[in-house]
Amino acid sequence: MNDQSTKFLVFGAPLIEEEDIDEVVACLRSGWIGTGPRVAQFETDFAAYKGTTVSHAAAVNSCTAALHVSMVAAGLDAGAEVITTPLTFCATVNAIVHAGLTPVLADIDPVSHCIDPAAIEAAITPRTQAILPVHFAGRSCDMDEIMRIANKHGLAVIEDCAHAIETTWKGRPAGTFGDFGCFSFYVTKNVVTGEGGMILGRSEAHISRAKMLALHGMSKDAWHRFGDKGYKHYQVVETGFKYNMMDLQAALGLGQLRRVEANWQKRQALWLHYMQALSDLPIGLPASVDAAQSRHAYHLFTVQIDEARAGTDRDSFLNAMNAAGIGTGVHYLSLAEHPVYQERFGWHAEQWVNAMRVGRQTVSLPISAKLENADAVRVIEAVRARVG
Repeated sequence: MNDQSTKFLVFGAPLIEEEDIDEVVACLRSGWIGTGPRVAQFETDFAAYKGTTVSHAAAVNSCTAALHVSMVAAGLDAGAEVITTPLTFCATVNAIVHAGLTPVLADIDPVSHCIDPAAIEAAITPRTQAILPVHFAGRSCDMDEIMRIANKHGLAVIEDCAHAIETTWKGRPAGTFGDFGCFSFYVTKNVVTGEGGMILGRSEAHISRAKMLALHGMSKDAWHRFGDKGYKHYQVVETGFKYNMMDLQAALGLGQLRRVEANWQKRQALWLHYMQALSDLPIGLPASVDAAQSRHAYHLFTVQIDEARAGTDRDSFLNAMNAAGIGTGVHYLSLAEHPVYQERFGWHAEQWVNAMRVGRQTVSLPISAKLENADAVRVIEAVRARVG
């Protein structure tokens, strides 16, 4: 199936260039594969891109690790409540649980699909100590309102920026509002290291503790211990985790980060093409982007399949697209739909009606810098043939 019209379009396939491959090969030949100079360079480059200092950035092996370490480094009390959205990947709430904290859900805004600030405020109790907003699909949460609420109640803010590398809110980069910003470089993300993440910290003290926690709680990382300036003894000062990024991962990310703007422009063009080409169909499209207020990362393009309007249910649509050779995603079923959280926390999807509705109707169409014009035409034609 090599014909372009019949090949399976993998959802979220990364665009890997020759410079990425060359950098990975150079890393392998260098003999330094673990945490070392390329991780340090990736931290420096990412901090520069986000407009912060390298002393406030820490590379880790996933966004999940970034969220976990950030909540531990924030010094929240055991069992304290952390408010987050029900429309997110399970990693968001799992990290809260693994940090020994209690997740509390606040419903989404039905237009933006990001967490609703009014719902956050309504969910605050005397046990609340943090807010964990998720910039959904690349669209920024209303960070003015979220920070107002956080400051009013003395709450920490840990931003989940897994979808939001390029995202800004009123000119300020996502991930730089709260105490911590947590990013993902997973294989489907806008910058790819295979697996990987980054933490931005508001203060150097915050990020220093996060870095230490991410590598067993040791006072010195491997690069400092085994570099060419002589062996450096370490001390274990906290019971930390094994969350460090490898140079092999950072090597892949360095070129990706250099092309982040060019790839963003490709996805923006695809996103706008979808918006125009699907506008007359009986499906829900993403809210338009007010470029004067925020910058969208165009990480996901989600449509809503309401059976009464579209003439097909969401799961039938997913299966039909797959049969047509087009990979899709579901971002996301409401967290309250999953048995583990129902059993542990007594959650029921009906408690958060906006997230429940969106989660039961949502489909993510392919969007990545790797998609060619012919691929986009195939996606559009397939959608048009299956709804209405």
